Amino acid sequence: MFRATLPDLESCHLPEPVAQAIVKKESFKRAEKELAGIQKIGGCSLLNWTDPEYPQTLLQIYDPPVLLYVRGDPQVLNLPSISIVGTRRPTLYGTQMAQRLGRELAARGLVIVSGMARGIDAIGHQGAMDANGRAIGVLGTGIDVCYPKEKRSCTKKLLERGAIISEFPLRTHPAPENFPVRNRIVAGMPLGVAVVEGAQYSGSLITARLAMEFGREVFGVPGNVTSPGVFAPNLLIKQGASSSPAPRT
Repeated sequence: MFRATLPDLESCHLPEPVAQAIVKKESFKRAEKELAGIQKIGGCSLLNWTDPEYPQTLLQIYDPPVLLYVRGDPQVLNLPSISIVGTRRPTLYGTQMAQRLGRELAARGLVIVSGMARGIDAIGHQGAMDANGRAIGVLGTGIDVCYPKEKRSCTKKLLERGAIISEFPLRTHPAPENFPVRNRIVAGMPLGVAVVEGAQYSGSLITARLAMEFGREVFGVPGNVTSPGVFAPNLLIKQGASSSPAPRT
């Protein structure tokens, strides 16, 4: 295709702008610029479907990312893992449960995955770090963009004990439409998803439903039925999710 002439491409009924872009090799120029940017970032690599380090669980979902930007240890991407997700404004109970889950599951060898958002996501990762466990952060931005700003210290720890990944090109800044796209990785990469607090229309509920579609195990940490902040996990339990992945003590 890339060696075809403009008339040949147009005869295949390609839109004129697309045909011209192929002939001018604009995509090659953008790719070269992107690869040069990756080389400037320490410990960053680019994985495609055929690379052995690419998460094999993601190949089981219906729309796996074609490319993954990875910082840190790519070997961690194929270790058994579980996602911990939930509200950005947790209660004291939610904070304690997310930290305990992250700590105890990591201590038993599971890699803790999250979208690195404020609240439950970050707390679950902190629990894993407390146990000297491993973790993976999935970004809704380019891998070179720090969002939110306060996650710089968490990012440093993750790079020491795991990896940060993104499917978005460099310099991609946060946009509302990026995060549902990110959530399918949070749902599809691990063996299961644990939801710790979340309102009726929370993103964590969307992530849990995606996990169900992908055939992953879904867990809900039960909470006070009168609190709107625990609507998501309580609903999931009502619909058949397991009540908690936490080891019994």
